[in-house]
Amino acid sequence: MNQEIINLFDEYTHKPLSREVFMKRLAKLTGSTAAALAVLPLLEVNYAHAATVSENEEDLIIENITYTGEDATMRGYMAKPKATNSKLGAVVVIHENRGLNPHIKDVARRVAKAGYLAMAIDALSPFGGTPPNEDEARALFAKLDNQKNISNFLKGLEYLRARPESNGKVACVGFCWGGGLANQLAVHDPKLNAAVAYYGRQADAADVPKIKARLQLHYGGLDERVNAGIPAYETALKAAGTQYELYVYEGANHAFNNDTAPTRYSPEAAKLAWERTLRLFKETL
Repeated sequence: MNQEIINLFDEYTHKPLSREVFMKRLAKLTGSTAAALAVLPLLEVNYAHAATVSENEEDLIIENITYTGEDATMRGYMAKPKATNSKLGAVVVIHENRGLNPHIKDVARRVAKAGYLAMAIDALSPFGGTPPNEDEARALFAKLDNQKNISNFLKGLEYLRARPESNGKVACVGFCWGGGLANQLAVHDPKLNAAVAYYGRQADAADVPKIKARLQLHYGGLDERVNAGIPAYETALKAAGTQYELYVYEGANHAFNNDTAPTRYSPEAAKLAWERTLRLFKETL
């Protein structure tokens, strides 16, 4: 697909543009309103493809949990292996700016299938949880209090450490908005064992010396918006002596790991990035 169209969709989902403005610009790029409507399903996510690991997987236990956050009851989707004779490393899975949706729940199940206690937290819990309409969900992110949001996720890390199935070691993995939050959790939690950020906003260079976790950073080569922050971040990481791995997947777009977004999903990049992610979890958890 024309990269201009993919870049426009990225602008729509991250600025965000209103749907009316987005559709007008899409029609201009595609040549007509009819062509824009034909292209739209290829850009938007399709959750029919979101069950890489079934919710009915025999080897997993799924539960919806709650814990006390900042002025809110936080909700989470937990997945864990059914049969284990030992305590498990734990992973917080952090969603994109669409909220806790079927795709992110599937990622949590993938983590659990790999042998970990996984919890996907709904950042929009203070508003009653993620709404079904993605435009409504994206609009709510602008209303989140940044410090309270970070605190809510830090409390989620503590919740996982205290679970009876947990061995006390915790990592996080985040995507897009969640990738940026993964970097922030590394800054704010000195006990965090590992943080994996997929195409997420980088932490401020001044905060990098606070990071004690091992970092793994994944970027799509075509993601100019997010990648603009790489040089300053990497310079600060090197200066601080932070343990990090940084990978740029050439030819891959923002959201290359999201297999429910057909035009941006890159199977090759996603497979390699996930193998690297699980390897880091094995080494740290």
